[in-house]
Amino acid sequence: MLGWELPPHNSGGLGVACYQLCKALSKKGADIEFVLPYTAEHPGVDFMRIRAAHPQDVEQVLKSGIAYDSFKYVKYSGETQYVDLFGQSAMYEEAIDRLVRLASFDVIHAHDWLTCRAAIRAKMASGKPLIVHFHSIEADRSGQPMGGNPLVREIENLALTLADNIIAVSQYTKDAIVREYGIPADKIEVVHNHSDPASLMPEEGANAYRYLTEMRKLGYRVITNVGRLTIQKGLTNLLRAFQMVVERAPKTFLLIVGAGEQRNELVQLAADLGIGQNVLFVGFQRGKQWRDAYSAADLFVMPSVSEPFGLTALEAIGYGTPVLISKQSGVSEMIHNALKVDFWDIHEMANKMVAVVQQDVLRDELHANAYKEYLSHSWDESADKLLGIYDKQAVGRPVAEPAGAAA
Repeated sequence: MLGWELPPHNSGGLGVACYQLCKALSKKGADIEFVLPYTAEHPGVDFMRIRAAHPQDVEQVLKSGIAYDSFKYVKYSGETQYVDLFGQSAMYEEAIDRLVRLASFDVIHAHDWLTCRAAIRAKMASGKPLIVHFHSIEADRSGQPMGGNPLVREIENLALTLADNIIAVSQYTKDAIVREYGIPADKIEVVHNHSDPASLMPEEGANAYRYLTEMRKLGYRVITNVGRLTIQKGLTNLLRAFQMVVERAPKTFLLIVGAGEQRNELVQLAADLGIGQNVLFVGFQRGKQWRDAYSAADLFVMPSVSEPFGLTALEAIGYGTPVLISKQSGVSEMIHNALKVDFWDIHEMANKMVAVVQQDVLRDELHANAYKEYLSHSWDESADKLLGIYDKQAVGRPVAEPAGAAA
């Protein structure tokens, strides 16, 4: 399995989904070797082997963020090499080419575009079936159909074309792959993500957001958003809708948890809209601060322009908070007891937020019903589907001679 991140070195839901999916597959007997761009600590991962794929002459890798993206490789010779994300992906590809010739495996399973070049190389070298698993596509990240970086689109297109099977995290994503790349629908399987109740952090001690806790005692209500601060997430629309909420329900706060290139723009927009005193930007959080952001809220809002799945909505429900999600999301296919709105409809978004913050009975009933749905799904369902796909691809398939092997 080729992946770009795992907790605690993850920037979003991709790493969490890979972790939980592999854990469920392992319980059902899958023997997984998970290959990342370089070595890091992953406490508690005892259900699979983790291996690094980077140039052999590299002594140290300096990260550019919280995930596995890097900007500088320090070699044993003392030489330093600066790389961009495409360069790092190419180096990962070269390392995978060496590793795959020494490994024994039945199936190659790759996650998202950063691993696609390496996955294609592994398929060419081994003759083994390739499954590409898309948690998002470039059109999602750019926030517009047919948009985004043309080089990323080219890599995605090539991987989708050469793969033996394609996994999409939702029907929404499957439809987008068909629309953006002309891939036959029968080549794509939908395997939804989930949120494991056993993996949720237990509530302990006072809520980390003490100010909000005290203000709630005075009749204030809290709306939370957790995610990257990017155009894909629709946060400018959320702020414009929230301006209308404050006009009608002034004792309401908006807690925004996350980091991204839009942060300064969003802070400025909140000020321009006159709601700066009601909006709290707290940056990227982990651990208790991340967990308490959900439980401190009366409503979680995910207004994404294009959300292939939306794992944060399930996490919010797991931590006791009802959700308002955009119809342009994969998670809306799974959870019916949620408020839903088109990402662009800021008036309806505001109406639904006001309804929840003004009616505690609605808030509590909405969450109670959503939580029942949340418990009815599990990662085991996803693992079963994937094992079936593995069997279909690997069983009875002729064994190919690896490229470059001796006759």
